[in-house]
Amino acid sequence: MSASRDVRGSVQDAVNRGSVNEPRLLWNQETVRDVAESVGAPRIGDEALRTLSQDVEYRIGQVIIEALRYMRLGKRTHLTTQDVSQAMRALDVEPMYGYITARPLRYGEASLGPQALFYVEDEEVDFEKLINAPLPKLPKDMTFTDHFLATEGVLTVCPENLSAAELRNHDFLPKGPGANPALAALSGQDNPAFKPAVKHVVSQELILYFEKIQACLMDDSEDVEVQRLREAALESVSSEPSIHQLIPYFVNFISNQVTHNLHDVFVLRQMMELTNALISNDYLYLAPYASSLSSAVQTCLMGRKIGVDNGIGGLKAQYDLREFAATLLGRLARKYSQENKMLQPKLVRSCLKEMLNPQRPVAVWFGAILGLASVASNADSIKIFIIQQLKEFERGMLLPLQQKAQYDQIATIEFETLVGAIMKAVEQCTGDDVPMLNGMNGFSSEEEESQIKAFVGDIIGERIIALGNHKLNLAVLDARTLRAIGDNFSRV
Repeated sequence: MSASRDVRGSVQDAVNRGSVNEPRLLWNQETVRDVAESVGAPRIGDEALRTLSQDVEYRIGQVIIEALRYMRLGKRTHLTTQDVSQAMRALDVEPMYGYITARPLRYGEASLGPQALFYVEDEEVDFEKLINAPLPKLPKDMTFTDHFLATEGVLTVCPENLSAAELRNHDFLPKGPGANPALAALSGQDNPAFKPAVKHVVSQELILYFEKIQACLMDDSEDVEVQRLREAALESVSSEPSIHQLIPYFVNFISNQVTHNLHDVFVLRQMMELTNALISNDYLYLAPYASSLSSAVQTCLMGRKIGVDNGIGGLKAQYDLREFAATLLGRLARKYSQENKMLQPKLVRSCLKEMLNPQRPVAVWFGAILGLASVASNADSIKIFIIQQLKEFERGMLLPLQQKAQYDQIATIEFETLVGAIMKAVEQCTGDDVPMLNGMNGFSSEEEESQIKAFVGDIIGERIIALGNHKLNLAVLDARTLRAIGDNFSRV
């Protein structure tokens, strides 16, 4: 009997000890009950009420700790409403609206029975000061005007748009919903205005048109119907006036396909055909994209390794592609050099560098020479950049290739193709305005022939003399004068 009494006593002591050690809630349970009734839960048990109150205390403590962390990061000793908002955003809690203010909040206390009620005190304004205060400035009259924000992707220079200096400062401004306005003051902007990014919107019809053009060009089937569709697609691109919004997409498509398909001559050829169609369209303004297009064309013109077929058929397709790319490069240089002053010098420098590099393959020399001849604006440019370099080119490139061609059929084809490209460039030094009599337009002396061989080398010199064009001979020898002028300037 005494044993059972001892057991009941120990159990009762444990229950009393548990109730004493149970933590006391700081959050009023009645508030939780009021919120539960407002959302449609009028009957809630005491145990559930206590559990919800504990959860509310934990969540509020989480927000306060996170807000204090933002306060310490801001080197402050006062907790602000902005710290609480940042903490709620970091904890993925819906932020509270209407409590962001530039002045500190002052809370008043009102006693309503046993529970204290806190409220935000309104600022008292002296009526006399309010009447005697100066009136605000009158707003400006509303006016309407129009201007172009950008033309074909190029920012228009006008008072309504940002200048170049303002754009540079704008790059250093904090951006995004959580940007700190204090960083704007450090960058020299007292009142920064953030403009949302504008998304380029293209109609569904243009998107469908772009996809159809892609599908037609990338289909490598030899079917007659497929080839007819391919030609129709290129014809549409070259004459359609309403595809100006697709220009950046076409340029990006060409650049990506050329970069990732250097092994496929068919794809490269189609990209050059598409480039030619874009250039031929008089309704499109391609000046801002001339550099991007010329980069893709130069890759097809002077790429070290194009295609995977090393046979005669693959070699012919590769050289045809390079010749077509040289024509496109010349069209780009002539058509857009007025808007882009550095385009033509950049192209000439790239082609000349590849032409004089003895480590490059023959196909690169072929493309570089044709590119120089196509980009050159006049006969003097060809004399300076091509004819004056032929002696050195023969010594370093043509002679070793000629020796290799004696026992290699592919080398023989490459040698004749390269010499043909040089002769094609040299013949551009003269026009066709001088009439020829019996296939000749004058007589060349032996001294003149020996001077040509001494100036450009024996291989090219013999080919020039074999043409029997006296005017061409004089034009080639005239390049020595330009060379002498250049030497005199270098001495000065």
